[in-house]
Amino acid sequence: MAGSQDFAADPRNANLKVWMNGKLVPTADAKVSVFDAGFALGDGVWEGLRQHKGALLFLDAHLDRLYAGARDIDLDLGLTRDEMKAAIEATLAANGMQHGAHLRLMATRGVKAAVNQDPRNALGAATIVIVAEYKEPSPAIVTKGLALATSSIRCTPADMFDMRLNSHSRLPLIRALIDAIKQGGDEALMLDPGGFVSSCNATNFFWVKDGEVRTSTGEFCFNGVTRGAVIRLCDANQIPIKLDYFRLADVHAADEAFVTGTFGGITPVRQVDGLILPAGTPGPVTTRLRELYEALKDEQALYAQLNGGP
Repeated sequence: MAGSQDFAADPRNANLKVWMNGKLVPTADAKVSVFDAGFALGDGVWEGLRQHKGALLFLDAHLDRLYAGARDIDLDLGLTRDEMKAAIEATLAANGMQHGAHLRLMATRGVKAAVNQDPRNALGAATIVIVAEYKEPSPAIVTKGLALATSSIRCTPADMFDMRLNSHSRLPLIRALIDAIKQGGDEALMLDPGGFVSSCNATNFFWVKDGEVRTSTGEFCFNGVTRGAVIRLCDANQIPIKLDYFRLADVHAADEAFVTGTFGGITPVRQVDGLILPAGTPGPVTTRLRELYEALKDEQALYAQLNGGP
C-alpha cells in the first residue's frame, strides 16, 4: 500500500544540488547542526512546490503562505520574496530542471545555543534549505485510488495546533497516519474537535454526493493551495460545491471522493473505512475536475513563460 505521496524512483536524483543558506551543495553534504531548531524541535515552516512545463505552479500563493507562516511564529527568513525566488531559480538551474520537479522549501529558526524551546536562544540567521527532486505521482494511483481509514487522532483548532500553519511539527499527523495504516488504510481521514469531517493527514479531502462536491469549512484543515484551486474551479465551471460541517456518515454515503495536494494534484479515493465508493475510481466528477486542473496547470505554465517567471 502507498499513500498520496507515492512516487517512482528516478535515477536523475542521484547527483542533485541542494540550496543551503546561499550555497548549492551536493546532496551528501546537505546537513544541519543537531542544535538546529528544526531538527531539535520542529521549529520552522515549509512549502512544497511543483514544477510543470518550466513553471512553478501557484508560486505566489505558496510564498504568501510561507511568509505568513513565518510571521505567525516570529521567524525572520532573512530573504525578501525576490531573493527567495532567485534561490529557487538557482536550485532548478543547478539541477537542469525544466519539468516534473517537486521542491521542498524549508525554513527553521536556525542554530540555537541550547536544545530548548525558547526562541530567544537562537544564535543568528534562519536556516533555509531548498531540495528539488524529480518526483512524479505514481500513475497507477489514478486508477487504483486511495483507501482512507478514519483516525481517532483529531484535527486541532488554531489556538492549540493550527492545521493551517505549514509547520515542521507533523507528529500529530504522523500519528493519524500510523493509526490508518494499522486499519489497512493508505491515508488517514481526520475529524475536527466536534466530530465533523475535516482533513486527511497529508492532503485535503473532498467527496461527491448526487453531483455536489462537499468539503469541510476549512476551519480545521490545511490551508491548501490546491484545495483553493479546486474550490475556484467548481465555482467557475458550474459544479455545485458546499463547504460545511459534515458527519462521517455523510462521507460513508458518498458516490466518489478525492484528495488534493501540491504533489499529487487531485488523487481519487476508492474506499473509506472499508466501504467501496460506488461511482468508480476515479468517479465522473473527479475525472472532470482532474481535467480542469490539468488545464489550469497548463495556463499557469503559459502565464509564467510569458511573464518570465519560474
